[in-house]
Amino acid sequence: MKKLTLLGDSIRLLGYGTKVPELLKDEFEVFQPEDNCRFAKYTLRGVLIEWTKDIENSDIIHWNNGLWDICDLGDGVFTSKEEYIENMVRIAKLLKEKAKTVIFATTTPVTNDHPHNDNSVIIEYNNAIVPILRDMGIIINDLHSFVYPHIEEYIRKDDKIHLTGVGIDACAKKVAEVIREAAKCLE
Repeated sequence: MKKLTLLGDSIRLLGYGTKVPELLKDEFEVFQPEDNCRFAKYTLRGVLIEWTKDIENSDIIHWNNGLWDICDLGDGVFTSKEEYIENMVRIAKLLKEKAKTVIFATTTPVTNDHPHNDNSVIIEYNNAIVPILRDMGIIINDLHSFVYPHIEEYIRKDDKIHLTGVGIDACAKKVAEVIREAAKCLE
């Protein structure tokens, strides 16, 4: 059986990560941290220390970071675009050493009235990192473009950032589809 690792923020932890293991149970042994992978530097630390043995020899790693990095609590984004790119490239290099295939999921949108995250900044950061990761041989799962037309249906109105039940189901199916497609190249 192939080994799959899922890394990512709460869009994974509370979202698609709750359904993907069940969708892929006959095809993959799935590891994902019980912890929220939060911002890119936190994920980098986890890849280097806490999860390194768990993700070793993965056939596929599916990963996302971004919502925490672009969060603005009043004094500017948490992670500058330059630092985000640097951290993401470091993560990508490490993941490529641990897995045959690495997939990056773009940062999902938020509602337009989210108090700390802005869709224009999410798009800016996605546009900055995607070409770099693609050039590194990382497969891109464009969850942002997948979710954006359905913000009203897929993003919760109460917290304006997390996926609804319908959004979780849709994103889990999309993630599983991208993983299955990537797995064909492993055969």
